[in-house]
Amino acid sequence: MPINTIYRDSGCEWIDVEAPTEEDMKYLHERYEINNLLLEDTLDPNHLPKYEEDGNVKFFLLRESTELERKNLNTISDISTKIGIFLLDKTIITVHRMKTKSIVDTKKLLSGSQKDTHPHKIALMISLVIMKSFDDEAISLFETMDNIENEIFLKNTNHTNQIRRLYKLKRKSGLNSRVLTISNDAIDKFKLLELEDSEIVDLKDKQKDVVADFDHLNIQITNLISMFLALSDQKANQVMKVLAIYSVYFLPITFIAGLYGMNFDNMPELHTKHGYFYTLGLMAVIVICTFIYARRKQW
Repeated sequence: MPINTIYRDSGCEWIDVEAPTEEDMKYLHERYEINNLLLEDTLDPNHLPKYEEDGNVKFFLLRESTELERKNLNTISDISTKIGIFLLDKTIITVHRMKTKSIVDTKKLLSGSQKDTHPHKIALMISLVIMKSFDDEAISLFETMDNIENEIFLKNTNHTNQIRRLYKLKRKSGLNSRVLTISNDAIDKFKLLELEDSEIVDLKDKQKDVVADFDHLNIQITNLISMFLALSDQKANQVMKVLAIYSVYFLPITFIAGLYGMNFDNMPELHTKHGYFYTLGLMAVIVICTFIYARRKQW
């Protein structure tokens, strides 16, 4: 996508570059004298959030939560995409690999405003929308966790895919927590911009709220996994308990049947007229006594 001027007024110009090519990077370097190393950072899909200064260029590299559903959740690029923000004198340049919600929403906010703005204000607006993207992701993960919890405890399901869903949920929540934690330093550097203290406090508070949400989510998921495994163990123990009781019933009568199935010549009981019925009666008495004993012990 070519370099696009999203917004312009008497005191500000916002240039956006989506999916930049080598020619785009060369143009930005020559036209705005941006260090090539900073431009290269915007191309690395797994680069961590950070803040740097180079001359009159202030560079923020932030990451926005994405709604893409990845099969594997191994790196931060599986749950987020990066946005490079370059701040010059009266110019803000944003560089990103794909279409992002923060750019679209900020553009809508500016289109509805009739006042001139400042590049630092736009950077703040983008950052607030980025934090909101993580807030929305936290809400979505909470809803997913509640659904899984209801299926486990209310619907009494015990499918193997539940533990897979919980593991995936834990991985996604952990990666989001990592991104937000690493973003602390970059968010803190907004105090260097020409912004009001209240605006900076709002951004930091929003970031802290989202971090707290994901910390709470991580704890809840871990507890839910532990409860799910405990419930699975309990059900397995119930099955083993039933099998053990049946084994107690049949062990003595199996012993009797095996004893009299040896067919030795010198076994007087084999020639008893009603020995067969005596043996069946003895087996029945043993089973009844075992049943009464198990009931009294509340097995």
